[in-house]
Amino acid sequence: AHLVESGGDLVQPGGSLRLSCAASGFTFSSFGMTWYRQAPGKERELVASISPSGGTTNYADSVKGRFTISRDNAKNTVYLQMNSLKPEDTAVYTCGAHWYIDYWGQGTQVTVSS
Repeated sequence: AHLVESGGDLVQPGGSLRLSCAASGFTFSSFGMTWYRQAPGKERELVASISPSGGTTNYADSVKGRFTISRDNAKNTVYLQMNSLKPEDTAVYTCGAHWYIDYWGQGTQVTVSS
């Protein structure tokens, strides 16, 4: 099983990014998916989650109204649309797949700075 994140970049405050996480090697549509982030010196934080069908999503209070998680089960991909980015959103963002087993990607760096 593999999860490969992409889309991380350096962006100015107020900007937007869309992260993608491409899955392979397992039945993607059966797994709940998450995005976590970890900034240097801070604990890992659950940013957003989405159910296998995509019908249920949840967000950390720190990103509600700014970030949107979505998935395309036909493409085995989960997305994180990030708008109105703030310097405190700077972190390594990692996607995870969860059911009877957990899979994790390697992460992608998001840096928000002027």
